[in-house]
Amino acid sequence: MQRIKSKFDAFRQKTNIVIYGTNTASGRLFDLVLLGVILLSVIIVMLETVKGFDIKYHHELIILEWVITVFFTLEYILRIISIQKPWKYIFSFYGIIDLIATIPMYFSLFFVGTSVLTVVRALRLLRLFKILKHPQFSSQSTHLKEALIASKGKILIFIYFMLISSIIIGSVMYVVEGKEGGFTSIPISIYWTIVTLTTVGYGDISPITPLGQAIASVVMIMGYGIIAVPTGIVSAEFANSNRKKPWSERINPCNVCGTEGHEFNAKYCFHCGAEL
Repeated sequence: MQRIKSKFDAFRQKTNIVIYGTNTASGRLFDLVLLGVILLSVIIVMLETVKGFDIKYHHELIILEWVITVFFTLEYILRIISIQKPWKYIFSFYGIIDLIATIPMYFSLFFVGTSVLTVVRALRLLRLFKILKHPQFSSQSTHLKEALIASKGKILIFIYFMLISSIIIGSVMYVVEGKEGGFTSIPISIYWTIVTLTTVGYGDISPITPLGQAIASVVMIMGYGIIAVPTGIVSAEFANSNRKKPWSERINPCNVCGTEGHEFNAKYCFHCGAEL
């Protein structure tokens, strides 16, 4: 019994290094293969929606989908049994995404058409951030996150201002143009205002009166200036964030999986849960 337990512990440790060790050769190879399989799965789901291609290769696509599903299922199970704190992984952001990625094909056995939900596997491509966990990359990601959080209030106020402006401009255009110009209601007029302000310009509705065209010209010019506002807010906060002192990080890697980039006072590895 002790021998079996010893072999199982050795298997867990090796599996942990392969699955969670993004800084090891085997771990990096595993992550690259995993990303390739995820991309293949997403491409298969997209091809299934192409009628001619699906009719010709439907059987082969289904087989590939099940092969990928089994692969993801085994990977999910191995992630659980190879970590010291499995519940921490199961209820983590990546753990939930990994689970969601495995269940659509199983649901398709009971509910027709749910296999298309396998496209949610594209969310697993977020693991690319873990593979690119270079200190400089991590630092810049942290600065960007801090900039977005710091500019949240300003952006919300800006969005509120634009919402009010769209309602006012849309109401004015409804009065000026009326049904003859395609502005059949205030909601439709607000839709035109938003499309024009964002410089999308579908062209399905356009003013026909001189006054309406003059107002539309002003709205279009406003649109070019408005696009730069959120970008400027985030850029300014990003510049301020870069001036701050970066986080102090532990240089020594985890002894189990080799992961680096832990906070200086961290006691456990954020990948495998091993004590540092």
